Amino acid sequence: MKEYKEDDYLLISGIQHFIFCKRQWALIHVEQQWEENFFTMDGILLHERADDGSIKESRKDLVTIHALPVKSKSLCVTGKCDVVELRLSSEGIYLPKYNNTYKVYPVEYKRGKPKEDESDILQLLAQAICLEEMLMTKIEKAYMFYFEIRRRQEVIFTEAMRKRLYDIVTEMHYYMDKGITPKVRTGKKCRTCSLNNICMPGLNEEKNVTLYIQRRINE
Repeated sequence: MKEYKEDDYLLISGIQHFIFCKRQWALIHVEQQWEENFFTMDGILLHERADDGSIKESRKDLVTIHALPVKSKSLCVTGKCDVVELRLSSEGIYLPKYNNTYKVYPVEYKRGKPKEDESDILQLLAQAICLEEMLMTKIEKAYMFYFEIRRRQEVIFTEAMRKRLYDIVTEMHYYMDKGITPKVRTGKKCRTCSLNNICMPGLNEEKNVTLYIQRRINE
């Protein structure tokens, strides 16, 4: 991957969009289009507390930091961690601010339940890689919290995941550099996509454009 200026770093949040649908990601991040629906608004509301950067909680063996800005030079991505937990550990790294050694764990909050694809996991891994570079440590696991099931899930990172993430981010940079918006692959996910009215996925597969437009008008 070529080097980028920080102004050209990609948003970590875009990784989830890209895996869900490359066209959706490009409409949001390349063409700068956005349309809110129930799912996006619900997700924003659920994230409010996690995204409050003024909150720092400290207990005897745990420090919790909310909305921590992070970046990675190797991936050329930037964003925020919903929550970063610092757990007291003799095997951790020394953090002068807290005058002790800690293991570092990013925690991502999501509406809904665990997904069948790898979008949430790879977004979380990107956060972990940012923290690894910034703190010069190794993060082997992290956590996802899903509001629908009200349960935290442990995620173990593998070398195969790291390679997959690097390949995905490299492809994202390619599309961004070229200003390319890929064609859509339609499916069930199109119905709940926040950009359905902008993307008009049926138009990409409709041979007779006039008939497609008329059908949309009739709906």
